[in-house]
Amino acid sequence: MGNSFVGGRKTAKVMKVDGETFKLKTPVRVGQVVKDYPGFVLMESEAVKHFGVRAKPLEPQMELKPKKLYFLIELPKLPDQKLPRRVRSGIQMSAKDRLESLMLARRSVSDLSILKSSSAVYDEPGLESTAGAVRIKLRLPKSQVAKLVQDSNDVSDAAAKIMDLCISKNNGNADGFGPNSNEVSLLNQETHWKPGLGSITETCKPRVI
Repeated sequence: MGNSFVGGRKTAKVMKVDGETFKLKTPVRVGQVVKDYPGFVLMESEAVKHFGVRAKPLEPQMELKPKKLYFLIELPKLPDQKLPRRVRSGIQMSAKDRLESLMLARRSVSDLSILKSSSAVYDEPGLESTAGAVRIKLRLPKSQVAKLVQDSNDVSDAAAKIMDLCISKNNGNADGFGPNSNEVSLLNQETHWKPGLGSITETCKPRVI
């Protein structure tokens, strides 16, 4: 554009960084001046003197004041800031993908909880569960039970001896033992167990009616 000299007192002076100056006849807006200089802004000389690089650029709709000096400054180009890959992947993830990921996480936690609870139930000493039968707590030493099983002819004989021992340990209560008497009756109904004559010991007393 070169140096421009406009006569009259109602003019504003604009200076470039390289020292080149030109005058503009007022009224004129900032947007009309910077439209020929893409990437440049206008700043008041007084603002630059007081605030330096923190001086605020003039808005495009503002008018230049006569007898004022303005600086035409090019805005620094900021380097392109690339977002971290993890952030970009999170933004590009659709709502459906996030929902499926959340459901899989909850399912994994639920499976672990079920596995822990089931292992805690079956690992608890003294509890046994069979298909079609109820759980019964047998308060007998393992060594004693193992000896009864070893001395028995078959499974039925071992079950009869264990039952007789439980009854004898509960003061000869033939209907069951302790609070689990109903459970013993149900187990007998499920297995249809009938004691042999040889399994009845002398320690069992007949029930008094």
